[in-house]
Amino acid sequence: MADDALEDLVRRLTALVVKLDERDDHIMALLEEQREFNREQREFNRQQVRINADVSATLARLETLITEVFRERTNGRDA
Repeated sequence: MADDALEDLVRRLTALVVKLDERDDHIMALLEEQREFNREQREFNRQQVRINADVSATLARLETLITEVFRERTNGRDA
């Protein structure tokens, strides 16, 4: 292989390695951003589960209260 061709090949390979290294850095930064988002999402999900449980408990209490109020208003009368 001629020296010029070898030098050209080395230059091209070096440029390729530099591009790959830059892309790797970019991908690693994106991966870290995704991991941070996932951590935040897990915390949000935990909070949402607690909220949902509170809403379910409140709904059950309201249903019980409505049933009792309806029963008191219709006590002794045909509904």
